[in-house]
Amino acid sequence: MTLHIRPARHDDAAQILAFITELAEYERARHEVIASLEDIQRTLFDDGAKASSLICERDGQAIGYAVYFYSYSTWLGRNGIYLEDLYITPEQRGSGAGKQLLRHIAIEACENGCGRLEWSVLDWNEPAIQFYRSIGAAPQDEWVRYRLEGDTLKAFANPD
Repeated sequence: MTLHIRPARHDDAAQILAFITELAEYERARHEVIASLEDIQRTLFDDGAKASSLICERDGQAIGYAVYFYSYSTWLGRNGIYLEDLYITPEQRGSGAGKQLLRHIAIEACENGCGRLEWSVLDWNEPAIQFYRSIGAAPQDEWVRYRLEGDTLKAFANPD
């Protein structure tokens, strides 16, 4: 069974949205997915898109994807990569596909002089946590992530 990782193309947008939905269901957050096919096409594939995506295929069949973007560390004075999503279909987990997909991004990070590759994981997702620890990733427990979104973001941006 041949594993192939390639940059996602515009015609992969529907598959990516399907994978996003599957991931959200696994993470018990399906109700939070509001992205449309047009949103995925525009934000991942239009000129000036800020994020990149990969498709992972086994024998020509899409079995997973990753979405990531470049970040910046002032402390390092270097770019980094933030991995937004890494997803492998349930029947393909444990086959090494996720590790190869993550390694593909790590290679890109190294080739581009990045100082780090980072991501977030839900605290209850023990299989993912064990996978990440098995490759040497370490949790950043001292950092707490904050978020402004939706109406709260709009109200803060436009207080008047």
